[in-house]
Amino acid sequence: MQSICADLAAEHEALAAVLAECDEVTWGTPTPAEGWTVGDQVSHLAYFDEKAALAHTDPELFAAEFETLLVSGDLLSLEREHLARGRAMAGADLLAWWVDANTRLRAAYAGLDPGTGVPWYGPAMGARSKITARIMETWAHGQDVRDALGIHAIPTGRLRHVCHIGVRARPFAYQANGRAVPGDDVAVVLAAPDGTTWEWGDPGADNRVEGPALDFALLVTQRRHRADTALVATGANADEWLDIAQAFAGPPGAGRRPGQFG
Repeated sequence: MQSICADLAAEHEALAAVLAECDEVTWGTPTPAEGWTVGDQVSHLAYFDEKAALAHTDPELFAAEFETLLVSGDLLSLEREHLARGRAMAGADLLAWWVDANTRLRAAYAGLDPGTGVPWYGPAMGARSKITARIMETWAHGQDVRDALGIHAIPTGRLRHVCHIGVRARPFAYQANGRAVPGDDVAVVLAAPDGTTWEWGDPGADNRVEGPALDFALLVTQRRHRADTALVATGANADEWLDIAQAFAGPPGAGRRPGQFG
């Protein structure tokens, strides 16, 4: 847990360094997520880092808040709440909120057993899975910020966490799109940033996805359209999956348009 929390810290610090250079005008820059500014992206991260910490440090309070949410049936209230909170802050205060929330999250989880169950918005998650998800969220929303500001980040080994969730979420992607999950395995073979290869699934599977790890991470977080990646699908099931892949919970997103980023 200390190692994966260190990866979350590194992902957080990389984006925080970008944000520290932003003036108030830049915080209001629109991002590729329709209706969301740079500041909105950060308030989203801060809010759910805060809630992830609460889920472990005070699970009863988290459960009570979640029950109130379910009774109301207004799941979008979470989005309205964090956007309103962030939009009322100056950029420096918004960044300080996220720094504090992320720091408290890592402190809460670093000493846990990886399999410790933590309540969440739906089924409970293991502690390691929760931190892995926070890395994915930080990277994906950080990509939105960088795209908005025209910044190209250097890929790191932390992409493996994002890719891992993308692979593991394959059944969910089908369910989210109302499709039956194929029984056949799909081998995923990705070129890592350091020149090595990351692999998932049966190496002998007829269905395969191959290409750069960065492209796979961008695809499964729906930060790039499939047509703008170098991913290659072999087999009908692999091909279908790449059209609907998503690493995040919730309904399918709108994704990005072909050629949106040149």
